[in-house]
Amino acid sequence: MTATTSKVYLVRAGGDGEDENYALDNGLAIIRFTEYPSLAAAKDYDAVLEVVKATDPGLKPRAAGNYAGQLWAFAVAMQPGDIVVLPRKLTSQIALGRVKGPYRQDNIDGCMRHVREVEWFRPDIPRSVFGQDLLYSFGAFMTVCTITRNNAEERVAAVLAGKPDPGFVLSPGKTPKAGTVADDSEAQGYDLALAANDQIVAHIQSRFHGHALAKLVDAVLVADGWSTKLSPPGPDGGIDIFAGRGPFGLDAPRLCVQVKSQNSPADVTVYRTLQGAMQSYKAEQGLLVCWGGFNKVVLNEARQGHFTVRLWESRDLVEAIYRTYDKLPAEIQAELPLKRVWMLVQEGDET
Repeated sequence: MTATTSKVYLVRAGGDGEDENYALDNGLAIIRFTEYPSLAAAKDYDAVLEVVKATDPGLKPRAAGNYAGQLWAFAVAMQPGDIVVLPRKLTSQIALGRVKGPYRQDNIDGCMRHVREVEWFRPDIPRSVFGQDLLYSFGAFMTVCTITRNNAEERVAAVLAGKPDPGFVLSPGKTPKAGTVADDSEAQGYDLALAANDQIVAHIQSRFHGHALAKLVDAVLVADGWSTKLSPPGPDGGIDIFAGRGPFGLDAPRLCVQVKSQNSPADVTVYRTLQGAMQSYKAEQGLLVCWGGFNKVVLNEARQGHFTVRLWESRDLVEAIYRTYDKLPAEIQAELPLKRVWMLVQEGDET
């Protein structure tokens, strides 16, 4: 199956990302639905639906069809070579891989789980790499669904190959492809809060790049009560911001901050450089901000420095902006106009 004909499946790893690390570390896609037995003998949707009904006869027809559709997509429809999209919960990244093997049920931590073997070629792609329309589809509430709208197959395959998302351009005389029964957000709704957050991330990325992002981080720290000194544009010796407590910033703890606006995961060299700078400047704490997040090596090594260094990716910075927004300078609020909106939480279909 070629990259241009591969189907794209969204497969989540638990409502809170509880299976995320295990799936990525072990080359698997994992879904729960633990109440249902193995589907290895099922050859079509009707067979899966019969298993669902037999296991839980009290289910309403619509719910039974919903669960059967997701299980059928995962166990039967998905084929080796198809692309799997895993929106990560523990980071603001997306993992992309290709299905390698057939469906099976495995015992994971004493619980039988539905799994597919997946080769995760790119496990740490920043969400901001993808166009807003694809991110919208990635926000579908379903545990498993296909992503087809707006040339999704070709675009996700391009990102998987290390290329930029080419975006969606509608050919003259054609109409957009409609969603299908098991298709993305049109079928079961989408995460409004996540969609809004993605729009804010895209806006910050377009307005605050390079030294401007360091200025934004500096403003957040000041709003949080730090006294700071922002390095000027240009070479900074590994430190963008010096911060401390007290009116002059001389009181402990002393903080060294490095800010990277790159739209790709930072490697361990950046982390170790910050640690070295902290020793040189006798700072007790460090903050490493990388817009594109961090690769696995950094995340693993950062556990050892948990009480001295914090890692912020785009999601963490945006959350800090939400927390301090009312205290940010007027010029930043003008560049980043936000308004708090309350909404009713909709129940998802992850199980």
